[in-house]
Amino acid sequence: MLDLDDVRWDLGRFGKLNVRFGKGSRRSGPRQRMVPLINGADRSLHWYVEDVWGHFGADHTLPGAALFPSERRPSGRAGTEVFRTALAQATARHLPTWAGKLTPHVLRHFCASQLYLTGMDLVSVQELLGHSWIATTMRYIHVHRTHIEDAWTAAHQRAENRWRGLTQ
Repeated sequence: MLDLDDVRWDLGRFGKLNVRFGKGSRRSGPRQRMVPLINGADRSLHWYVEDVWGHFGADHTLPGAALFPSERRPSGRAGTEVFRTALAQATARHLPTWAGKLTPHVLRHFCASQLYLTGMDLVSVQELLGHSWIATTMRYIHVHRTHIEDAWTAAHQRAENRWRGLTQ
């Protein structure tokens, strides 16, 4: 349900995507949010809009022009099933052990976990995912078995560096 106008290059360091029809939970309903185009998403989206989008024959001047137009319906937009099918085909071809298991929602969990493991704080991940409750975000984060040991080592390294600064 994204429109070309939902890409807001002028917001933030990387630009943002205005997700107007987010999934939301069963009780609260869809939730609008601004998602930063991090981890190279800005470059990929720039490439797509500048080099690929025009090949669909869509008119960018029309209000509500679909960000992902349909190949088959000139004025329509690609549905969620198109993306699910493409992901399933790519998974079967490139990650056969994940065939039938890798879904957009699994990728959402993976993204949240990777962001957390590379240093993004939990509240920022919560904001990015659009969760109202931090407990929901915590269910999305899957840490590696060595996470506790790595955190312990990093904490001791920081303490050692501070101690070294005091003794010099």
